[in-house]
Amino acid sequence: MKDETLKARIDSVTIVAKPVPAARSAARRLARHLASRRVKITFDPATARAIGRRGDGREPGRGRPADLYIVLGGDGTILGVARAIGRNPRPILGINLGGLGFLTEAGLEDAPAVLDEIFAGHGTLERRLALDVSLVRSGRVTLRQSVLNDVVITKSALARIIDLGVAIDRQFVTTYRADGLIIATPTGSTAYSLSAGGPIIHPIMAALVIAPICPHTLSLRPLVVPDTSVVEITLRTDESEVYLTLDGQVGLPLRAKDRVRVRRSAQPVLMVRARRTTYFDVLRRKLHWGQR
Repeated sequence: MKDETLKARIDSVTIVAKPVPAARSAARRLARHLASRRVKITFDPATARAIGRRGDGREPGRGRPADLYIVLGGDGTILGVARAIGRNPRPILGINLGGLGFLTEAGLEDAPAVLDEIFAGHGTLERRLALDVSLVRSGRVTLRQSVLNDVVITKSALARIIDLGVAIDRQFVTTYRADGLIIATPTGSTAYSLSAGGPIIHPIMAALVIAPICPHTLSLRPLVVPDTSVVEITLRTDESEVYLTLDGQVGLPLRAKDRVRVRRSAQPVLMVRARRTTYFDVLRRKLHWGQR
């Protein structure tokens, strides 16, 4: 999944803003900046209502997709947009309004310059691995969802350690006795998986991370497997509150013998990058590498 030049002509842009005053104000400013380029500008419905542009509201993932999605907020807002347009991916440019913002490309002060670079043909397109997740209950698929960061199975605060049987490509791996389990993409390797002791994986690598959360046996360490792997997790614990969480935003309770099946999505998530930055620049800036 190598970087490629963002060559396609951009005729339409959808702006999605986090529901906070700073993001709404930024949406107005970026819309004015883009107006001179004669592109069609729309907003997600919540942003359109908030800035008084009700007729310009369009839900990401519905109707004709925009050529570019500008997301004002943080990683959580980007994850939501990525899931919404997952079946028909389009380039996403993230503008950070606070917090770490690993997925964002620029801060608000740099956004106009970055947009000028992109419209001048100097941006790159990074294809990020996404996952398709299925929940199988009593032999029936009851949930299908795509994620960009991670799939997490975890117990509630008062539940005991849970048993999770893991198979890869129908080959039994082991039963994890732990507080939970994380299956992360390279993009998600800097999220919850990193906190659980997992490695940082460059986002264009073709790999998945399987990271246990507080394993009962210390020899159970994070495992890196090819992105062609089909990972299936079976809940083998009765009478415990266990939850499945997708990208930290979509969640539901699991039952004993439920199976969670995870595989690479056929559609990647398309992230726009300016040529001025590298992934290692992001790591140094966000994780404060080299600072004392």
